[in-house]
Amino acid sequence: MRVIARPSSATPRRLHLPDAAATEALARRVAALARPGDVIALKGALGSGKTYFARAFIGEEEVPSPTFTLVQIYDRPQNRIWHFDLYRLEAPEQAIELGIEEAFASGISLIEWPERLGRLIPAERLEIALGFAAAPEARDVVIVGTGRWAALLDALAA
Repeated sequence: MRVIARPSSATPRRLHLPDAAATEALARRVAALARPGDVIALKGALGSGKTYFARAFIGEEEVPSPTFTLVQIYDRPQNRIWHFDLYRLEAPEQAIELGIEEAFASGISLIEWPERLGRLIPAERLEIALGFAAAPEARDVVIVGTGRWAALLDALAA
């Protein structure tokens, strides 16, 4: 019997992002460290900034929320970014029809509503939970990294 080790997980990092510029800066730091095969799970209530974060990560103003298409693909010179919005997913298996296995294998996956994937979500991932704060554009964020992301949390929290 072969034992497969679970990816290591680091202590979650809690951040207060005072404005939209701070959210954009965090997204750019994550993007600079991301590489093909990475999964970035974006959690939070409706309107908490998941798509805003994705726009900053992708680096384009015109990044539509894939709420109705469920996935948008962005080709970059070094990688392909798959932006999933799984809010309307009725069963985890439906994500397979969207090409999520290909995204996990060869692209960078930004996933809004990752909890809809159930067991299909890879164990090695970066989770970013965005929460509302007192000021309208401020966010309180919890970042959890497993696998290689566990060692990168300090760089993201800087």
